[in-house]
Amino acid sequence: MFTGIVDELGKIKKIEKLSNGAKLVIECKNILSDDKIGDSICVNGVCQTVIEFNSSSFSVMLSDETLKVTNFSDIKQGDYVNLERALMLNTRLGGHIVSGHIDCTGILISVDKLSDFYNLKFEIPQKSSKYIVYKGSITINGISLTVAEVKENTFTVAIIPHTYKNTVLKYLKTGDRVNIETDILAKYVEKLLGLNDNKTNGNISMEFLKENGFV
Repeated sequence: MFTGIVDELGKIKKIEKLSNGAKLVIECKNILSDDKIGDSICVNGVCQTVIEFNSSSFSVMLSDETLKVTNFSDIKQGDYVNLERALMLNTRLGGHIVSGHIDCTGILISVDKLSDFYNLKFEIPQKSSKYIVYKGSITINGISLTVAEVKENTFTVAIIPHTYKNTVLKYLKTGDRVNIETDILAKYVEKLLGLNDNKTNGNISMEFLKENGFV
């Protein structure tokens, strides 16, 4: 379990293709001081198991399924990735509950530089858009962010300078794919309320949540 608060940027040192997946070696500086084999590290929003490590790098293995549903199939040697260690019970929950299980990938369609902030707009598959609400939480490449605007299957997030400079967001270009994890609470609400019936046609809206006492 993670919070979506990035600990540091890592760099892809090596990519080894396997018969049914891939192995990544990732360089980093700080997060391995108290880690051990078998620990979980969130890599660009994807929960991964450490299989090898030394003082300056660690290795993880990606299954075919992970390559299929994430943007890891686009990654190259030398690329940077967001890294976060697993949540400890005595740690402040600075972001929101992040499982590290990716729901879909999104496409960056625009970047607007304001005086200090950045507005990033993404497009996602229509089937995932029902889980995104105005002012709700969303995870992009492992970063806990707040939704500033929603329109059909696009959404916008407002990025403060600190987040932009200290995560892989600064390297993104329009057309790049990102890993998206929607708020897990929305999925539990859908399950509990049976949103596949005729009351909502499978869509969660802010009005629906207010009517049913969730906000």
